[in-house]
Amino acid sequence: MQILIIEDEPRAARQLQNLLKKSVPDFKLLEVIDTVEDAVIWFTQQSTPDLVFMDIQLADGLSFEIFQKIEVTVPIIFTTAFDQYAIQAFKVNSIDYLLKPIQQKDLENAVGKFKKLNQATSIAPVILKELLYTVQSTQKRSEILVKEGSGFVQVRVSELLYVYSQESITFGVTQDKRYIIDETMDQLYGSLDESKFYRINRGQIISKIAVQKIEPYFNHRVKLTVSSPRDQEFIVSRQKTSDFKEWMNR
Repeated sequence: MQILIIEDEPRAARQLQNLLKKSVPDFKLLEVIDTVEDAVIWFTQQSTPDLVFMDIQLADGLSFEIFQKIEVTVPIIFTTAFDQYAIQAFKVNSIDYLLKPIQQKDLENAVGKFKKLNQATSIAPVILKELLYTVQSTQKRSEILVKEGSGFVQVRVSELLYVYSQESITFGVTQDKRYIIDETMDQLYGSLDESKFYRINRGQIISKIAVQKIEPYFNHRVKLTVSSPRDQEFIVSRQKTSDFKEWMNR
């Protein structure tokens, strides 16, 4: 069985591969892709896989955007930390839906369902429009629970300058403090107002109010000067540079 994984978190991609080795020992991994842009290129240039595992939140946007750009007719099993997308995910050519962290039994059931159905359908434009509208209009939070000492406190999201991941720990930084956030980057970004926060790369989310300067950087990227950098470098990934500039202009 030839399998394509579309996932922007390396740790999650490795975990999925380890689970597949137990459930589908004869599977062949074609590639691991982490962006909408690279997925579109792959589907237009490569042969069709038997099955795709697709995360909903990717490094440069929602995976549903792939369906806006090209027709995808292969069976898909969605993997995500956002359970609010479950119903919508089934409206595209989805075989099943797995909530992270993925459990072995759930994966085995999903693969078993794929083997029984072994068919795919194309996504209808009207369904895609409804899907994207639902996702984009999801209510965004105004406060976030963070660790402080041995307990937790709430911090207003508007106070966050940026968020970053380091050694699988998510940190949120305000003007005065750094907090540990007990959520993954995927979980957090999906709940933030995208008009105010932008995921500049896999490990960093920046608030628009924190950006002080934008400078050219090598390999067609840009480097940011931000408030309270705390020894962090902020480099916008090559795939996102153009979109980031547009976002800053809104």
